[in-house]
Amino acid sequence: MISVDGLTVEFGGTSLFKDISFAINEKDRIALMGKNGAGKSTLLKIIAGVRTASAGKVSAPKDAVIAYLPQHLMTNDNRTVFEEAAQAFAHIYAMQHEIDDLNNQLSVRTDYESESYYSLIEKVSTLSEKFYAIEEINFDAEVEKILFGLGFVREDFTRPTSEFSGGWRMRIELAKILLQKPDLILLDEPTNHMDIESIQWLEEFLVNSAKAVIVISHDRAFVDNITNRTIEITMGRIYDYKVNYTMYLQLRKERREQQQKQAEEQQKMISDNQDFIDRFKGTYSKTNQVQSRVKMLEKLELIEIDEEDTSALRLKFPPSPRSGNYPVIIEDMAKSYGNHLVFGNASLTLERGERIALVGKNGEGKSTLVKSIMGEIDFDGTLTLGHNVKIGYFAQNQASLLDEELTIFQTIDDVARGDIRTKIKDILGAFMFGGDNITKKVKVLSGGERTRLSMIKLLLEPVNLLILDEPTNHLDLKTKDILKSALKDFDGTLILVSHDRDFLDGLVNKVYEFGNKRIKEHLGDIYSFLEKKKLDTLKELERKN
Repeated sequence: MISVDGLTVEFGGTSLFKDISFAINEKDRIALMGKNGAGKSTLLKIIAGVRTASAGKVSAPKDAVIAYLPQHLMTNDNRTVFEEAAQAFAHIYAMQHEIDDLNNQLSVRTDYESESYYSLIEKVSTLSEKFYAIEEINFDAEVEKILFGLGFVREDFTRPTSEFSGGWRMRIELAKILLQKPDLILLDEPTNHMDIESIQWLEEFLVNSAKAVIVISHDRAFVDNITNRTIEITMGRIYDYKVNYTMYLQLRKERREQQQKQAEEQQKMISDNQDFIDRFKGTYSKTNQVQSRVKMLEKLELIEIDEEDTSALRLKFPPSPRSGNYPVIIEDMAKSYGNHLVFGNASLTLERGERIALVGKNGEGKSTLVKSIMGEIDFDGTLTLGHNVKIGYFAQNQASLLDEELTIFQTIDDVARGDIRTKIKDILGAFMFGGDNITKKVKVLSGGERTRLSMIKLLLEPVNLLILDEPTNHLDLKTKDILKSALKDFDGTLILVSHDRDFLDGLVNKVYEFGNKRIKEHLGDIYSFLEKKKLDTLKELERKN
């Protein structure tokens, strides 16, 4: 068991959280929830031992292994993918090397009676006992299994890590963590750069093979599928629920309603007592009663109501100008980079009002197809945009396209039209730009903040074809709900590139799967596609057997 006792974190006199305690037991699958800035990542870092708390401590058994995957990291550029992943076993190789070295020393020395000779024998015996107690495993096979599960192919194993994007490096680091078989795995947004198949594999691994897990994630389906406990950080304290995320939402709603009721009753009691004090404050016969009530009110602790859930705020896209019947027609499209064929022989016709998802492993051409529609890259074949098509496009690098000299408020005020202009502050607040933040210039914002600002901008522009490429990577669950609700009401045509099953659920009625250098059409929603995929995989296995 690992215990968190009385943790407090303070910044410049204000507490991020104060005196929080809980225990982590084997088989715990904990979702760490709370709004951005509540202290989730900070708490994870303290448990991982990479930063210290202002007060309190984390206690773990002496031999416990705690492995931590942060949101941002860099792997070693001098190794191949396989070599970097195999670093998970570096301590075992080092132990073996040390035993061999000690045995060599013993074989050449002749001072058999000396104290140092006995000391060497003792050292090699202790190390050997420890080494041979380790379960005998085929390290290479273990590394292969984990890398395949996380979406790598055999050709990737010998490539240097420097050739891979940040998202793929994150997977290499995750492979190292999973191979260590730690007592506690700490994951901060692990699914941001994963395709659906790799996320499903990770879910199965964490549920069936991990000892204990704490995860921060904005992927609701992932959190629901792996967790059996939810710890919420809010207003400097924690609430611990022994349920998964969906059940926690219901219990939290009930808790908030109870707080609201108690706060209203308390306010009525304060008001009644204050009326009594004001009425009898100069009356001699009531002096003791008045003083007693004054003291009681001075000592009274006000009931706090947890932060308001702003997900009820509804945003609507402006009405779409009418486009032609077929906004996008693609015939015999192919795209290559040098000798590398991304996909070939692709044809699809998108009807007005249709809502499609593009899914598949990273690097199979989803963003390539989107960039082709946007006219950003060349390709073979034909692509025709329909009459009066007005495209709203959210690219993965959308955040870098904002005017850095404008403030947050000016950025949105420039595109807002009509009644929505009176609600700009509410909209910014829903996307976590509250108070004085709206006067900040874009150039001082983080990547995640710029992404959210770009999303608001897109929500306000009148378009009839929306193309969103991984729109949810930097959005928390409340903000994703606001965006999803707006997309459900959008009356134009929608193309979504996403690995987030929960976000796609209810938004699309057709799925295009990218893989094996081709694009395959599947009718139906995202979950019917996933069910079909499982059946296809089973059939392929049977054929191979």
